[in-house]
Amino acid sequence: MQPIQGAATRPSGEPPSTPSAAGEFPLSSKQRTVLERLITRIVALNQQQSAEVWAGLKHDLGLKSETPLLSRHFPAAEQNLNQRVSVAQTSHATRQVVQQLSELLAQGNNRQAVSDYIRQQFGQTALSQLTPEQLKSVLTLLQNNQLAIPQPQQRQATDRPLLPAEHNSLNKQVAKLTAATGESGKLIWQSMLELSGVKTGELIPAKHFTLLTTWLQARQTLSQQNAPTLHTIQAALKQPLEPAEWQEMTDYSQQRFQATPQTLLSAAQVQDILNQVFLKRAQRQPAALETHHIQPIASPIWAPFIEPMKVVSARPGMALVALVVVMALLWIVL
Repeated sequence: MQPIQGAATRPSGEPPSTPSAAGEFPLSSKQRTVLERLITRIVALNQQQSAEVWAGLKHDLGLKSETPLLSRHFPAAEQNLNQRVSVAQTSHATRQVVQQLSELLAQGNNRQAVSDYIRQQFGQTALSQLTPEQLKSVLTLLQNNQLAIPQPQQRQATDRPLLPAEHNSLNKQVAKLTAATGESGKLIWQSMLELSGVKTGELIPAKHFTLLTTWLQARQTLSQQNAPTLHTIQAALKQPLEPAEWQEMTDYSQQRFQATPQTLLSAAQVQDILNQVFLKRAQRQPAALETHHIQPIASPIWAPFIEPMKVVSARPGMALVALVVVMALLWIVL
């Protein structure tokens, strides 16, 4: 007899092979349970559908969607799902870190502090460019108050008027605010003059430059807020309110608007509060001490004779004459 075409030959006495040889059995209940538990973890972390994960698994294993998994597929399938769990855990942890960072960045100058830090330490300018470990390190620094919060540079209080460069800087910010709100630039400048305590046509003192910059930037930021509160005003200020200032503004809002820190504020109320912040800080600015205003407490009566004494001291022959003259003058004065 000739063997059937295509059938494999086998040694004499060996039982015929069956279609379900070792490894060709369907997944056992234990194997399926292991895979299902891994898929459940992936679904919980990634918010995926289990059918989507099963389909992705078969694709990675090179199987068609209608092809069932067999026992021989189990080792590769388990390894694949374990890798997916690891990736999902990392992504989930990163999302939580980013969420916590987002909440902290809205407070005070944290956003600027983080921006400066990641630029200096990692050479990046956006959080999305950082690795999970780098994100965790930034979050830890913020939570432990170990990240330096940059404060705006304070100019020495002085009565000199704004320099041209300072005036141009304010003018650019006024233009941005006009574009954001549609408000007249002339009216914005008028408000700034009134806040600074000067009349139309007079020059704004340079000591108000930083306060006006903060006022303009806060107004522009808050113009984009749909539901501003006292908390969002605090977050919009380049130089955040100190505890005493926060209490003052809280009391002011309560007395004037019957508003709590969580109360939604109108645009007019927001501007009124920003004006109060400006005025309170302007009142606390130290007065400038100009050197040409300093006068001695008392002028000694012998001051006119100090320079002549220096001259004659260099000429011993005139010392006796000078001494007699000085004593005579002192006797006359006294």
